[in-house]
Amino acid sequence: MLNYILKPLLRKSPFDPKNVPAEKIKNILIVKQHNQMGDMLCSLPLFAALRNRFPDSHITLIASEDNFKIFNTPENKYFDRIILFDKSSPKTISNFIKELKRKKYEIGIVPSTVSFSHTSHLINFISGAKARVGVRSTDKKFNKYEYLLNIKGDFNWDKNSVHQIYRNLEIGELIGCKMTSEQLNKVKLDLSVEENQFAQDFKLNNFSNNNISIGFHPGAGKPLNRWKTENFNELIEKLHSNLNSNIIITSGPMDTEVIKPVREYLSRKKINYIVTENNPLRIDAAIISKLDLYITNDTGPMHIANYLRTPLIALFGPTNGYEWGPVFENQQYIQSPTININDISIDFVYNKAISILKKTKKI
Repeated sequence: MLNYILKPLLRKSPFDPKNVPAEKIKNILIVKQHNQMGDMLCSLPLFAALRNRFPDSHITLIASEDNFKIFNTPENKYFDRIILFDKSSPKTISNFIKELKRKKYEIGIVPSTVSFSHTSHLINFISGAKARVGVRSTDKKFNKYEYLLNIKGDFNWDKNSVHQIYRNLEIGELIGCKMTSEQLNKVKLDLSVEENQFAQDFKLNNFSNNNISIGFHPGAGKPLNRWKTENFNELIEKLHSNLNSNIIITSGPMDTEVIKPVREYLSRKKINYIVTENNPLRIDAAIISKLDLYITNDTGPMHIANYLRTPLIALFGPTNGYEWGPVFENQQYIQSPTININDISIDFVYNKAISILKKTKKI
């Protein structure tokens, strides 16, 4: 019914940002209201491309509570305002809409690279943006909400094995936002002086030596993305035994049970280790930024490490490393030869770890 009512009102907009001087674009909206941290962080280059193309524009991001925490900091250089999408009650929805409509947006963009959300497209439409940008189809999968867009493209991302970073950037190109390889290499998750100092103090307070620090993240929201804890245990012991490394285990709110057997094993082996627990997200990010190497499953902290430029090994089973894996220098993903992540061998990960540590001159 909504489709039937709205379609006659949604003629193609004559407003094309590609043909408009950057200074004419006063307000831009980005709708990313889902919880997936990886999806949000893979959009960072798109956010940077928008800022590069429209340096003086006021850019608003709509984010979920978890992703709001990543960017809600003075160090954020991509957004001027972040609106928390709170749909917990009619009152919060009403407040959200009022906040949304405070600006007159020239551009509203829905970067749909994973799925097509009716809610995201409606938010973008309700904002009143003149140019509503997004995806019409991908790999012949049609977006049934494309009628709410007036600048849209067709893409073949799966067919061409395109990384999520470049999927987002291709959406930006619809309105003239491009990014060179040199510019991409400068896109980072920035930390504050206080966050960096906390991480420095954390290392000094917990390890009274200058040994290399290796972090591990055995958890993941999806069980199929978890390398067995037995594998992590053996790998940690082998690296610690051969390198006398400091061991840091990162743990999210859902990882308590996964971490328990790791704690027990390391304590039994008398290996000194620290587990980061109950920290604010950006504090954990600061700790990750100080690691000499981070070995993790395919999960949110992997993406954080990617944009902090921490030397990184990411383990992939059923999901595609070419699509979601790390992309920067001294970062690698290991794809299981099958869809079972546990078909990645301990020795293979160990050898990759040694290779990266040698390359970065840590050993």
